[in-house]
Amino acid sequence: KGSRGEGGVGGRGNRGRESDRDRQTEREREREREREREREKEREREREREREREREREREREREREGRREEGG
Repeated sequence: KGSRGEGGVGGRGNRGRESDRDRQTEREREREREREREREKEREREREREREREREREREREREREGRREEGG
């Protein structure tokens, strides 16, 4: 029972409890990656919102220009 889980740990030759610990850290890393992906999505959404705001500002400026032109003409 001592050499349990040696093959699946990437050939590092861990035994018993150590491989268990490795699986634990593996799960931790998985969770980390998940969180990272979530953060990425959040950043993406933020960027999208920024772009939307930019477009809105552009439209506002366009309307301003149009209004001025009409007033001046």
